Amino acid sequence: MVKCLLVGVGGGIGAMLRYLIGLIPVGAQNNFPIKTLLINVIGAFVIGLISVSAEKYQVSPLLVLTLKTGVCGGFTTFSTFALETDQLIQSGNYGFAILYIGLSVILSVAAVFAAQILMK
Repeated sequence: MVKCLLVGVGGGIGAMLRYLIGLIPVGAQNNFPIKTLLINVIGAFVIGLISVSAEKYQVSPLLVLTLKTGVCGGFTTFSTFALETDQLIQSGNYGFAILYIGLSVILSVAAVFAAQILMK
């Protein structure tokens, strides 16, 4: 039950951070969801930092669970990514949909690698 509560607290923190980024006054250019992309890349970078730190510094498994599953899970936005991709396709913006998918995957994986390199 403690693990469940820690994930819930972390998820709440991640969701609040996501909400705050959503308040940044940057409009989507041509319906391109830049804030969701930013959230996903930041989340990928942070989860990379947590993963390496957990091994390197022998971080408590409960803290790792709280941060990775809770905070990062509440912060990142894969379901929103899927919905916004569908909206781009439905509105006929196929090029932006492909660009969004490509950038989201490539930049997020690169962010995890960058975080791991930074922490080693």
